[in-house]
Amino acid sequence: MTESFYNLNGKIALITGGGKGIGLAITKQFVAAGAKVIITGRTESTLMAACKEIGGNVFYLVHNMTDFNAYDNLIQQLKATTPTIDILINNAGINLKKWAVDTSVEEFQKIIDTNLTGVHALTSQILKNFMIPQQSGSIIFIASMASLFGIPQVVAYSSAKSGLIGMMRTLAVEVGTYNIRVNAIAPGWIETDMSAKAMASDPKRKEKILNRTPLGTFGKVEDIAAASVFLASDAAAFITGATIPVDGGISIGF
Repeated sequence: MTESFYNLNGKIALITGGGKGIGLAITKQFVAAGAKVIITGRTESTLMAACKEIGGNVFYLVHNMTDFNAYDNLIQQLKATTPTIDILINNAGINLKKWAVDTSVEEFQKIIDTNLTGVHALTSQILKNFMIPQQSGSIIFIASMASLFGIPQVVAYSSAKSGLIGMMRTLAVEVGTYNIRVNAIAPGWIETDMSAKAMASDPKRKEKILNRTPLGTFGKVEDIAAASVFLASDAAAFITGATIPVDGGISIGF
């Protein structure tokens, strides 16, 4: 296998939540690999800053994953912007840290709407309007270690991210005949501004995480981005229906 298998030259990617954190890292590496990228998010200033930072081959459309009446308009904007969508990265998501018994129905539903229902709404539209007609595509769900094992105080988040794995498997079976691959990445503990703040206030939690992680360190957003480039590239042409943990081994650590 040559290095050319790992490039995304000529590909057009749509990345939700592409303006910050893991989404921004994926956007940067996709552009570096040769792709044209369209990022979405709720906050225009964040999207504009990301485009300015990257400097080229990245464009943005403002979109709220939970505004289910706005998907037709998003598709029309996409069709006016690009002839194809070759890659879809479902990255946008929100979290809530609460014990299950204290999580209200409204709070639970908000997480599900953003992290699961919105993903289905967008993915089905991209499939119908782009990937199935063009008979090709790669869809990647950014799941979580909360999809793989129990973590306290994230019942809504865990439910949504576990649901993504089920959705991914069903879609992989349904659309494989159209030469569309569907996979998921389950990040472990990744260094972000949010995680750094959480760890600074809870050193015992940090110690527990590192002791359980076989590689003994936190991951970087670039680790998730690199796995995304691999799954989207021709190097992963025979991989579909897979969940790849990028977690330093924490999901198998004890």
